[in-house]
Amino acid sequence: MTTKSQAVLDWIDARFPLTSTIKGHLTEYYAPKNFNFWYFFGSLALLVLVIQIVTGIFLVMHYKPDASLNASGVPVAFASVEYIMRDVPGGWIIRYMHSTGASAFFIVVYLHMFRGLLYGSYRKPRELIWIFGTLIFLALMAEAFMGYLLPWGQMSFWGAQVIVNLFSAIPVIGPDLSVVIRGDFVVSDATLNRFFSFHVIAVPLILIGLVAAHIVALHEVGSNNPDGVEIKKKKGADGHPLDGIPFHPYYTVKDIVGVVGFLIVFSFIVFFAPEGGGYFLEFNNFIPADPLKTPPHIAPVWYFTPFYSILRAVTYPLLGIDAKFWGVVAMGAAVVIIAFLPWLDRSPVKSIRYKGGLFKAILAVFVVCFFILGYLGVLPPTPGRTLVSQICSVIYFGFFLLMPWYSKIDKCKPEPDRVTG
Repeated sequence: MTTKSQAVLDWIDARFPLTSTIKGHLTEYYAPKNFNFWYFFGSLALLVLVIQIVTGIFLVMHYKPDASLNASGVPVAFASVEYIMRDVPGGWIIRYMHSTGASAFFIVVYLHMFRGLLYGSYRKPRELIWIFGTLIFLALMAEAFMGYLLPWGQMSFWGAQVIVNLFSAIPVIGPDLSVVIRGDFVVSDATLNRFFSFHVIAVPLILIGLVAAHIVALHEVGSNNPDGVEIKKKKGADGHPLDGIPFHPYYTVKDIVGVVGFLIVFSFIVFFAPEGGGYFLEFNNFIPADPLKTPPHIAPVWYFTPFYSILRAVTYPLLGIDAKFWGVVAMGAAVVIIAFLPWLDRSPVKSIRYKGGLFKAILAVFVVCFFILGYLGVLPPTPGRTLVSQICSVIYFGFFLLMPWYSKIDKCKPEPDRVTG
């Protein structure tokens, strides 16, 4: 570094902690040396967040949140999306990157959360990191739901109608709450405008703040690893963890491999299969919203379907309150209960490498049931499918509620003092 550039850096450091921030979070942040494939997904989630923000900025330049009909009898919001796709230079790829990015975000986040389950990344001292992560997941669901309405297609309109109507099942405040959320008695232009403002401004700000808090909390206590060993407990004479290596350049270079692999798959979908077989972009959403014509089957996007299945699995009223209300409660509880994992897991070890067969078998059943719930949520309900959803829902909640018992009696191997590589 030249004398002049060093002088500029010193001037900045005297007024802003640039060098110390870089050292604290990159060059002198020591991460465990045994990270594996599963540790790609945290950085990939950050990459997809950037993709969504950048593509969203360009989409907002041309999108109009207006539900009124234009001269051709097509809603202005729907027509503006078509204008982006057909007439804006490069608009089609920006739109497809954004729509594919929404699904990619959930794929990456689900895998990131599963890695936490595998290696006990929610255990002490990382409880707050896990809570921030759960809040990020909730904010991401809100962001996706509100963004899904913006194209103003058939499935966007009716999906919002169904989901918002669920809140009306809440006793006493439900009907008024639904009106507040919609801004009207039905999904209308007012709904579109408030969802647009939340999707573009409010929720992204919350999301960015939570991501920053998530990363700062992570770097404060240190990263977990596949062995579940706390590397800060064993330090060398230089004060650095014996089983740690600087995040930069070792893991920044390693993450580039994951980024390249992700971008290859991401680009393939954007260019050759942006609809994802109707899962990423439903075919009904290429039809303008029509309040007078209900689609034969209304289902949310694939990343909501496991929780939607849990909602539909509740078919019996309780305490004189409609089943729809308890379905909403079950759906909300299915997400919120994830935040309590740090206090539900009583196992003496963190990582699945050292847990016994009981935990591994129950985790495998849980994952299978989650996929079944996701698949059933896409399909129209039948008595048989409802029964399977109810069984899988019981297993889903059983995984969490019975964890204090089965994690305690599980026969575990002793955890090593040092990482095994």
